[in-house]
Amino acid sequence: MKIDHLVLNVGNDYQKEGKYAQNIREAGLLYDPKKGKATRGFKATNIWIGKEYFELISIKKRDGGGWKKEWVEAFNNEERGLICLMLDIDDLDCLSKKLKSKGISISDPECIEFKFFFNLISKTMPWYNSYLDFFQNVPMQIGFQQMKNAKMREKLEKFMVPNSIKNNIVGIKRIRINGPFTTSDFEMLAIVFEGCIVEENQIIIQLENEQFLSFVKEKDFEVQVELINKQSSTASKDCWIENTRIFY
Repeated sequence: MKIDHLVLNVGNDYQKEGKYAQNIREAGLLYDPKKGKATRGFKATNIWIGKEYFELISIKKRDGGGWKKEWVEAFNNEERGLICLMLDIDDLDCLSKKLKSKGISISDPECIEFKFFFNLISKTMPWYNSYLDFFQNVPMQIGFQQMKNAKMREKLEKFMVPNSIKNNIVGIKRIRINGPFTTSDFEMLAIVFEGCIVEENQIIIQLENEQFLSFVKEKDFEVQVELINKQSSTASKDCWIENTRIFY
């Protein structure tokens, strides 16, 4: 299991040229707000970090135009920032059955389909997704994704441009999520992520490729994402996208 991408609800200003896009680029992250996908109801733009990415979403119509219903509702309720942390997994069906047998609520694996041009054209994504329930007091959830096959993954990677790997920023090292997590939230995480370190106020999870997640009990919902920079002599930089700080 490893980090795949982070889905963030963002204001429109993050998806057009201006100070927000410039701040992202000044942090060394290659970003072209003109690239991405859109339907009549939503727009998506990506910041590629090696094989991982940030998916920035704004809603154009209140119904979301085919975007995930719960995320659309959160956007319409002014929830901005991280809405879902997506993790890559090899056998989603096995994970889903295992968690359900332990009493964890997780959606059945499904393929996502988007419709374009007044529903005349549809596109099915080359992966399967499942989602845990939202946390009780933190407006985000964890999702799991499995690519259909290796060929589809290789094909997708060709479109991961512009990519910050050109600036020696090659991936995500650590994600820390602060928020008013409950005891029930921590109990659920401890079941989902076997072998995690459980402390009174935080849970630490080690993933593949020496990636780490931590969930920390704090008053405010805030996210810290540490990137891997292979050019160690480069001065540290950061930028904010809504409630999420990205740094190295």
